[in-house]
Amino acid sequence: MGRLLAIDYGARRVGLALSDPLKMIASPYRTIINKSDSNLIVEIERIIAAEDVEQTIIGLPLGMAGQITEQTKKVEEFADKLAARGIAIKYEDERWSSVAAKRSLKEQKIKTGHNKELVDQTAAAIFLQQYLERH
Repeated sequence: MGRLLAIDYGARRVGLALSDPLKMIASPYRTIINKSDSNLIVEIERIIAAEDVEQTIIGLPLGMAGQITEQTKKVEEFADKLAARGIAIKYEDERWSSVAAKRSLKEQKIKTGHNKELVDQTAAAIFLQQYLERH
């Protein structure tokens, strides 16, 4: 029984979250500095193998009215590169996940300005939990 890996793709940082093996709980996992898509794909493939990941969920950054944005296109291009490597991809609407992540971290008395990596991981965990609850 494999886990789900959530990817919050960004030009500078990529936040990751993992589900538990029963696919009930999402947890922040780590943040990768995005040096290049090729480096990122190699690292994601390593994590998929090490953590027994069976499905990858990528946060889709739609506009507030649900429209496609420039960032949406960049995420879809990256997802296409993963899919070309045989990685199973599904999308999850990630609108408001970063805002919710910052709010959650502030409630825990964690400063978000100096912990951007933690914000990215937490945002990935938030939209992964959303996905788990719907499935």
